[in-house]
Amino acid sequence: MKTKAYPKYKSSGVEWLGDVPEHWEVKKLKHVSDTSTGFAFSSDDYTDDGIPLIRIGDICPDGNIDIENAKKLPIEYLRIYREAIIKKGDILMAMTGATIGKAGQYQFDEPGLLNQRVCKFVPLFIADKYLWFILKSEPYLEHIILTGFGGAQPNISDVQLLDFVTALPPLAEQQAIAAFLDRETGHIDALISKKKKLLSLLAEQRTALISRAVPKGLNPSVKLKPSGVEWLGDVPEHWEMKKILFLLHRLQDGTHFSPESDYSGEYLYITAKNIKENGIDLSDITFVTKEAHEEIYKRCPVKKGDVLYIKDGATAGIATVNNLEKEFSMLSSVAMLRPKPLALDSKFLTYHLNNQAFKKFVLNSLVGGAMTRFTIEIISKFRLITPPLPEQQAIAVFLDHETAKIDKLSTKVHTAIERLKEYRTALISAAVTGKIDVREAV
Repeated sequence: MKTKAYPKYKSSGVEWLGDVPEHWEVKKLKHVSDTSTGFAFSSDDYTDDGIPLIRIGDICPDGNIDIENAKKLPIEYLRIYREAIIKKGDILMAMTGATIGKAGQYQFDEPGLLNQRVCKFVPLFIADKYLWFILKSEPYLEHIILTGFGGAQPNISDVQLLDFVTALPPLAEQQAIAAFLDRETGHIDALISKKKKLLSLLAEQRTALISRAVPKGLNPSVKLKPSGVEWLGDVPEHWEMKKILFLLHRLQDGTHFSPESDYSGEYLYITAKNIKENGIDLSDITFVTKEAHEEIYKRCPVKKGDVLYIKDGATAGIATVNNLEKEFSMLSSVAMLRPKPLALDSKFLTYHLNNQAFKKFVLNSLVGGAMTRFTIEIISKFRLITPPLPEQQAIAVFLDHETAKIDKLSTKVHTAIERLKEYRTALISAAVTGKIDVREAV
């Protein structure tokens, strides 16, 4: 793909935009597009069948709209709420919350209806697809971030969505740029899709590795016996089944009250979002005060080498070994398991808890409400397959070595995906601000 600059430029008069092609116009979006929003439909309006109601959660990160899981409204609402109707090709955007600015395009033949916190753009004097790429450009995303208001809950109005200065070529050129970006971003998206499939394969390989080593050990010729346990099948003859409570020095969850936390402070505040199979993720961490920490730490004094286990929510069942030297506070959604050093190896325990068959078995045994939740009592009744300690340690060392190779490759693939996404955004931004001339590349 070859691109070049335009032959002549002029000052846009806008600092961030800089110079633009000489024949382009500088306008605010409100002069070339309009917007409309929907209604605050209540759950009493929902039906089993009918018209899809598009809410923020139905706009996917990749720009698609999910109507399969959308709430439904009576078909007669199309006559009552005409202003909220959306049709194929309409561009929608989230106006509130953590995903403010997320845009999607409605691609279905059947009409839908719009929630009040989702905005529909109505192109007037601008090509639909060119408007789409403006909304996907880095300058527009920055506009959303800088304009959004409301403290902890970002919000933006439909007026503010259109209060954005952009550079506009003639209509035919808009269509040519949009066609170029359609093609090039399609190539990039295909590459990203391939790399995501590779990530899935690596994750499956990691899962299979643990699922083989934990219940069978490392010696393929060892004599086996029936375990008598549904998820296990046959196990090495000299291994035992033991209740986890007899293998632990301590089993405790974190604080049951939520202290004030912020992105700066004295002590780390660990919650379920920070627990990953390959370690504690500190990329999105909050902190608590010394006073709050001391109170929490009395209840749950986590030490290096303890196993941290998510007990509540969608990610329940994930375990990791605490490798942090410093003290931290922990929420009740995470449990601390401290093995007896002569009975149970921390890393082996972690791999055992993360074993897919074991996890599926204990999750299926839960009963109760909509939220997955292990209590300390439930965890204390877990039964583990327990090799002699030297074998536990050997299995853990083997899995550490093999999963590290997979994790390293996964990290490289993640990095490649992020770079492709960055390149995609940069290409869109360069094209819609006139920094590159793509007319001959179409």
